[in-house]
Amino acid sequence: MRNRYLSLTVVALLLAAGNPAFAVSKEIIQLQTQVQSLQDQVARLQQSLDSNMGVIKNLVEQSADSVNKMNATVNDLQQKMATQVGENAQKMDQISSQVQSLHDTVDELKSRLAKVSKQLDDMQNSGLNLAAGQPGITGTAVPAGAPSAASSAAAAPPPDVLYNNALRDYNAGKYDLSSQEFGDYLKYYANTDRAGDAQFYLADIEYRQGNFEAAVKDYDKVLEQYPSAQKVQAAQLKKGYALLELGQKDAGVRELNSLIQRYPRSIEASQARDRLRRLGVMTGSSPSAGKKPH
Repeated sequence: MRNRYLSLTVVALLLAAGNPAFAVSKEIIQLQTQVQSLQDQVARLQQSLDSNMGVIKNLVEQSADSVNKMNATVNDLQQKMATQVGENAQKMDQISSQVQSLHDTVDELKSRLAKVSKQLDDMQNSGLNLAAGQPGITGTAVPAGAPSAASSAAAAPPPDVLYNNALRDYNAGKYDLSSQEFGDYLKYYANTDRAGDAQFYLADIEYRQGNFEAAVKDYDKVLEQYPSAQKVQAAQLKKGYALLELGQKDAGVRELNSLIQRYPRSIEASQARDRLRRLGVMTGSSPSAGKKPH
């Protein structure tokens, strides 16, 4: 009995000693399982990060492409706007010239109607004088060989015909022919009412052909020699434009401001204000003043 008791005691002791080892082994297995699970999660997280980074990189590249395209589009729009502004300015100049030509045509028609009316009156008076036995025209003797203004003008077409032909060729863009005709008009009819307008068109042809220095001089002739001509305002406006084309900004701005002060309600003054706005210059200010008011 005693031996059996001892044997049972030994077995119990052995069992007691084996339980902790078995528990420790089980915990190690659990830790290993948890570590493996964490490693799997880390691997999945890394894979997810790599995938997301690829997506983000793709989005960044797409955004960069979009920004570049937007920059290109903006630059293209800016160029188109600059081109359109220049074309609009040129069209405004053309429209202004056309309006001036229409004014000239209307004025010319009025002048011709007045002359026709005067000729009818003269014919009526001449008929009355002839009926009364009085000479209708008194002659004036001209010395033989003496030069005469009438004889020199007789070789040229009548003033109305010459001026209208020159104006028609100007409107048709035949500038060389028109310049010659306006020059002939000034040569033979320098003291007529249309002489100042003919001088303006000579200057304007030079402006359109890009000869701005000559245009400035001929616009000055209109302003100085024909101050009462109908084209005085237009001559001062185009003189300012020509000075700007020559790079003489200060002189051009002064000329446009002078036009605005002299003829504030004219069409030319409105065009001068528009040109000054495009230059960034306030009306009545110098170019150095920029956009600051007085």
